[in-house]
Amino acid sequence: MSDIPWLSPVIDQFTQQVMAGANGHAYLIGMHQGYGAWSLTLALAKTALCLSPTPDGACGHCKACLLVAADSHPDLYSVEADGNQIKVDQIRTLCSSLTSTAQQGGRRVAIIKSSEKLNTAAANALLKTLEEPGRDTLIFLQTDTPSRLMATISSRCQRLHFQLPSPDTLRHWIAAQITCDHDVTWCLPAMGGPIELLSALQSERYQQLLMYRKGWIQSLSSGHLCASLTNIDEKQVSDALKVLYLVLRYKLVKQKNADALVNVKLVTFAGQVMETYHRLNTMPNVNVMAVFQAFILEYESLTTR
Repeated sequence: MSDIPWLSPVIDQFTQQVMAGANGHAYLIGMHQGYGAWSLTLALAKTALCLSPTPDGACGHCKACLLVAADSHPDLYSVEADGNQIKVDQIRTLCSSLTSTAQQGGRRVAIIKSSEKLNTAAANALLKTLEEPGRDTLIFLQTDTPSRLMATISSRCQRLHFQLPSPDTLRHWIAAQITCDHDVTWCLPAMGGPIELLSALQSERYQQLLMYRKGWIQSLSSGHLCASLTNIDEKQVSDALKVLYLVLRYKLVKQKNADALVNVKLVTFAGQVMETYHRLNTMPNVNVMAVFQAFILEYESLTTR
């Protein structure tokens, strides 16, 4: 994890627990994938399965580590959303697998990616295993948004302390990875974290984010949806909504001395934008252009006195 330095303290913390035999049976990794949550979760799983863990985590060369690296460890299970949800049959299959004898004679480890996507039936099916996990069973639940998990799930998991890197640390890290002629960290909240931002910078996605920002500023000013926001596909809708949220946030900072009531309304409106973003991720066949236009009209009504 030397290439993602802010993850090392979390791995060290977990490794100490493993080596002392004081680790829990379930951990909630409440970190966005943009900060390396998936890499972290895999590193923790690898440490839990390692036959000779070191103070820095998995040794990297034992049979278990080599099997994990080859994505073929028979006692490591991974579940992620089937479409927009993690479904009950997926969790039932996982729970059944965790009751079998470990083929390598050590722990059985399960990873549930984006666990906030567990539907109600799946979450309820997981509860029994979290309450009675069985010997040498370890479950990692990764989630970008811990608040969207059922409280009964969260309360049965331990958490590892994670310190978000400072803005300066992130700027230096990004600058060490890629050459930029301006500060690109404005869109970090839209990306979820620096790793996803780096990926965007290495593709066309970052230029699209700039286009969305320009488009929303123009649209909110004119009251009409501009052309750059009418020709986006379903996969781009999430980015467009997150950029709208950032534009609204910037407006709040810029006009902090404006009418307090208007600012309160803008805060509420920004929250509605993000709530729509979360709902659209699980709702097919939505008229996105109608949603965008409704946001513009809502903004106009809030700011026109």
